[in-house]
Amino acid sequence: MLFKLSWQNLKKSFKDYAIYFFTLILGVAIFYLFNSIESQTVLLDVSKNTQAIIQLLMNMLSIVSVFVALVLGFLILYASRFLMKRRSREFGIYMVLGMEKKNISKLLLCETFFIGLLSLFVGLGIGIFLSQIMSVFVANLFEADLTHFQFVFSALAFWKTIIYFGIMYGCVMIFHTISVGKCKLIDLLQASKKSEQVKLKSPLLCIFLFFLAVGALSFAYYKVTIGVTTLTNASDIFLPIFLGLGATFLIIWSLSGVFLRIMMHFRAHYFHQLNSFIVREVSSKINTTTFSLSVITILLFLTICILSSAWSIQNSMTYNLKKMAPIDLQVVKKMNLEQKNNNQGISYDFLLNDADRMDTKLSILESFQQASFDYENWLDDILEISLYRVPNMTFQKTLGDAYSIVKEQNPYLSYDMVEDFMKISDYNRLASKFSLPTYSLLDSEYILLANFSSMESLRNVALNLKTPLLFEGVTLTPKYQTCQEGFIYMSQGHINSGLFLVPDSLLTDDLREENILVANYKGNDEQKENIEKMIVSFQQHPYFQQLSYSQLSWITKASLYESSVGLSAMVTFIGLYLGIIFLMSSAAILALKELSESADNKIRYQMLRKLGTDEKMICRALFYQIAIFFFFPLLFALIHSIFGIQFCNYLLETFGNEQLFKSIIMTSSVLVFIYGGYFLLTYYCSKNIITDRGRGY
Repeated sequence: MLFKLSWQNLKKSFKDYAIYFFTLILGVAIFYLFNSIESQTVLLDVSKNTQAIIQLLMNMLSIVSVFVALVLGFLILYASRFLMKRRSREFGIYMVLGMEKKNISKLLLCETFFIGLLSLFVGLGIGIFLSQIMSVFVANLFEADLTHFQFVFSALAFWKTIIYFGIMYGCVMIFHTISVGKCKLIDLLQASKKSEQVKLKSPLLCIFLFFLAVGALSFAYYKVTIGVTTLTNASDIFLPIFLGLGATFLIIWSLSGVFLRIMMHFRAHYFHQLNSFIVREVSSKINTTTFSLSVITILLFLTICILSSAWSIQNSMTYNLKKMAPIDLQVVKKMNLEQKNNNQGISYDFLLNDADRMDTKLSILESFQQASFDYENWLDDILEISLYRVPNMTFQKTLGDAYSIVKEQNPYLSYDMVEDFMKISDYNRLASKFSLPTYSLLDSEYILLANFSSMESLRNVALNLKTPLLFEGVTLTPKYQTCQEGFIYMSQGHINSGLFLVPDSLLTDDLREENILVANYKGNDEQKENIEKMIVSFQQHPYFQQLSYSQLSWITKASLYESSVGLSAMVTFIGLYLGIIFLMSSAAILALKELSESADNKIRYQMLRKLGTDEKMICRALFYQIAIFFFFPLLFALIHSIFGIQFCNYLLETFGNEQLFKSIIMTSSVLVFIYGGYFLLTYYCSKNIITDRGRGY
């Protein structure tokens, strides 16, 4: 009997459960989707290094999944409270008709079980389907061969999802049983008549706290943008974070106290159609949900920043690698270590053994010959150039009169670091290999190259002042008043903080700091792959192993791609995972609060009908209420994210921000799909409630 009744109730109240169903299904699908990545990558033909990266990614996702499970568990429990309140009067009628509490508990357990089972079944189906699309994305991300692509089912993710969901849902069923056992008949029958108490707030206090919060928030915005260079320690960031959190709550709290009064001043608009009803309803909702709206605002802010940053890193690293790693191999070697001091003024001499002393005078190609490396048979387009350092030519000296300005704004930088110099002819030969612009110089000119944005802006201060360089008795002036595009080291991002190009005659061999060799592999793709493996193994040659200090640094395009793919994959998947869960949680909490309000305010809408208001106007009023309630925290979060994304860009500036616009578009798409989906679903469910097409209890 209870089984039949619970099944009938489930079918009859399906529209009441729509938000609950949607949340459960989406949560299950996302959980399976991200935990199935390991099985998707089993069929990928990738290198051992990439397999290790994938394993690390899966370990990270497993840790994040525990946190996600806790968030989903809280969300399901929160949604269950709404359903209990929605059906309180129904349970009261059951008790009046003579049904015992234990039978009501059994009835509720049956219904909850059916809902969970159906949600789990549908969610897993959607997750399995989406995982096939994810397989293509994963293969593309790891640049794997898709010619043998086939359907992938992850048994591990399947059972992991069932176990985690079973634990979470078991807690919900226990909560339902306890709630029914504690309830009283009078409370059940009058639950729909109870409403949250609205406390009046002093307008003067609200105005004072509003401006105080705006001031605190403005200071927090300043600290993470213009004043970001003053955040020298990790602990310094806590001040703007706490100021932002506190200011967000105070602004929403103060607005809830004066929103109605402000809107009433616009009398023509306030008394137009049902605007007065809409404004009062919105004011009441903000007034009674201040803390919830603050939390939702922060969650939405985190979602926007996490998704934007994750996609920006992934897109920028892909873009950077094509530009910053244009050649197969780069080898860097320290030169003349016997006669040089490092940046801290400590002599290298006592670090060197006899093999080091001999090798430090050899070029890279000569070191290859010493190690019997037959580079002519394996390498093509070989170029070896030198990097130079001039004693006492420090960052401070190259800033000239701009030093005091830069020092005041950035007091914690190291101004005694020795600058890097290169002959203009050497750089032009390297630039031709890297497909970069080449330059020309007069004997009295220099050019400064940089692509690390924060250092570039500091360098430009000195260049704008036409700061001269006193170079070995010769005065050089800048050819350009801004840093020019260029780099010498292959990398995953923008790491060139400054390289001076000067006339060839000014740099002598005794100033040589490093030699840099670049080359491509010979042969077709398969032969190049074999050469890459040989290069990796050759780095362990006994000749290089005997060197205690002056070893060669090997950088290959393939290794850069592998490490880049690993980092971008980890950031992308974890960012998507957390971002979508935060977004879903925010939207679900708003939706459930709005549905609860609609259920409580049904009598008010009935009164509007009795006063002659047509149904179209009522539905429009409901739509505006829900839209304001949904988009108020989103608007606040978007304002936060303007400054938050700038701070993220500062932290991640080595990756560049060329692809930031693309990442913002992708983030907006996710927001529209999930947040907009919850908004529309909430509107139609609320419309169903206030038009009495739901339960008739």
